[in-house]
Amino acid sequence: MNLSWLEWQRTPWGKATSNQWRYALRNSIAMCLALTIAYVLDLDEPYWAMTSAAVVSFPTPGGVISKSLGRVVGSLVGASASLMIAGSTLNDPWFFSLSMAGWLALCTWSASHFHNNAAYAAQLAGYTAAIIAFPMVNMIEPTQLWDIAQARVCEVLIGIACGGLMMMVLPSTSDGTTLLVSLKTMHARLLEHASLLWKPETTDAMRTAHQGVISQILTLNILRIQAFWSHYRFRRYNNRLNAILHQQLRLTSTISGIRRLIINWPTAPAHIAALQEQILEALSHQQPDRYHIARLLALCLPEKTNDYRHLAWWRRFREFCQMYLHVSHELLALENDRHDQDDSGPKAPSLTRYADITEALWNGLRTFVVITIACAWTITAQWDSGGSALTMIAISCVLYSTSPSPHQSLSLLMRTLILLSLFSFAVKFGLMIRITEMWEFLLFLFPLLCLMQLMKLQQPKIAGLWGQLIVFMGSFIAVTNPPDYDFGDFLNDNLAKIIGVGLAWLAFSILRPGSDDRKSRRHIRALRRGFIDQLSRRPALSEFAFESLVYHHVHQLSQAKKETARRWLLRWGVVLLNCSHVVWALREWESRSDPLSQVRDVCMSTLREVMSVHGVQKKPLHVALSELQRYCEVLSRHHDPAAVELAALIWRLYCSLKQLEHAPTADDLADGAPVTT
Repeated sequence: MNLSWLEWQRTPWGKATSNQWRYALRNSIAMCLALTIAYVLDLDEPYWAMTSAAVVSFPTPGGVISKSLGRVVGSLVGASASLMIAGSTLNDPWFFSLSMAGWLALCTWSASHFHNNAAYAAQLAGYTAAIIAFPMVNMIEPTQLWDIAQARVCEVLIGIACGGLMMMVLPSTSDGTTLLVSLKTMHARLLEHASLLWKPETTDAMRTAHQGVISQILTLNILRIQAFWSHYRFRRYNNRLNAILHQQLRLTSTISGIRRLIINWPTAPAHIAALQEQILEALSHQQPDRYHIARLLALCLPEKTNDYRHLAWWRRFREFCQMYLHVSHELLALENDRHDQDDSGPKAPSLTRYADITEALWNGLRTFVVITIACAWTITAQWDSGGSALTMIAISCVLYSTSPSPHQSLSLLMRTLILLSLFSFAVKFGLMIRITEMWEFLLFLFPLLCLMQLMKLQQPKIAGLWGQLIVFMGSFIAVTNPPDYDFGDFLNDNLAKIIGVGLAWLAFSILRPGSDDRKSRRHIRALRRGFIDQLSRRPALSEFAFESLVYHHVHQLSQAKKETARRWLLRWGVVLLNCSHVVWALREWESRSDPLSQVRDVCMSTLREVMSVHGVQKKPLHVALSELQRYCEVLSRHHDPAAVELAALIWRLYCSLKQLEHAPTADDLADGAPVTT
């Protein structure tokens, strides 16, 4: 018999690192401390303090602070809403049902429409109101509503305070350090990404890599927000950090633009590829030698003055090198804190301020419908535990409306509730019924929480299950003062929670979220609408703002299951972004009244004929490509050197539009053809 699994090194405690032990001890002590304080203060349901401490148990101080602020604001708003709604409508069950459904629908819409802490606060405002108001349906005395709301808010604040206290006692890795290391890692990865994409062949790995780079840069924005709350230094440099993320996204779009030039340049000199790799190698050094890089760039200059393809590639590649060196300098200055304290850096638009309004409205409508029907069923059935079912329906609808795969999340939650029902029955009626003191129960709870926290870190594949077990365990064990061991109420309450999640799962099955194809078409239309605005004389969005819009739309489907929908959204985003860069470059090109300026204006008007909100106009596209190619050839033979520069810009535009030859037309999309036509 093999008993090697009993060895200390193979147990969760023996395998745990010092950082894992610190994380497990910090969160376990915070949860036990919150439960004890709420119990001593004689709050009616002290286990909510334990749950609150578990929810804000983030691995970094910035995450704890930012989520705690969102939780405090959301809890106060939700408690106030429950007081106003239940206090005014509790005597009329149908009016109460419609009012709560409307409030939860508003919170669901807000959580889907906004991002980061604003979305988190909206979620808290929704299900805090549900936790307070729905159990009141069986109350006879309305004055108890104030006591319950006050107790819930106090329990939330106690949990947050305990989590913050333990973060100070057992601090973790600094958010700023994590952010700077992640930025430097991403900066180095951009060179690897460039080396991969600048090969002439096309593979699925290239598409996956490009999507992954965009998603990781946008994920770094969350680290920036956490660092903002963790240290005054990063609050001071917040604009600069946001600008660095924008520049890394600009580097990503520049890499894709250079790839389009390479693919459409069959007669490229043989020495270009080798020099390209040498320059990338020189850029990878911690402190790149600018003079050496400049010499290598000089070797890449076109030999013929009228070679507009070579000139376009060289200018774009030089722009990439200059931008990369600038970001390297910024990161080094941030790491060494060399910036002037009064210089917060250039302002750039937020990376995640755009949302899918249609999907947000649909999510709000789903929540309103399912809460209204569930309330009607509860009123008709007169079920004593209907409040618990309604609470779980509200939590599920508000939380998982923004999930990329809500059915998978709800299935995981259902499995969690079933496991907790069996576990809490054994603990409550096998152990707790024999315990008379709180400290005796903590002797069991503390090592159990430590084990669960370590398992969550050591088993990343099922970390979500362990996390939900930790968060929901308090509400199932339900430590109260005085204790309650009514088996009928226990069974009814657990059954109601499971039924509530099941009804939410059914609601998501009937009123399903938009399919990946539908979402992709909607995001692509939004991108085309934004690009048409870029072609106007006075665009509403700047170049940086449109770039932020493109990448945010692309990121919305980063976790979509249908690969073709994700691919076409990425392709449209890259093409329109490359065209946008050319449009702004043409605008900045010297303005004169000679025929060269007229050629530039004709090229920009050509784009308006090719692109519409509904799709690509195929015939105008073919005409535009042939015309752009003809302009390039004619301008390359012009005596004015500025004509060759204009030809290089026009060829960049040609290479960007060339990728749309296989895109679905406006007529195809009107007939309901899939995105991948």
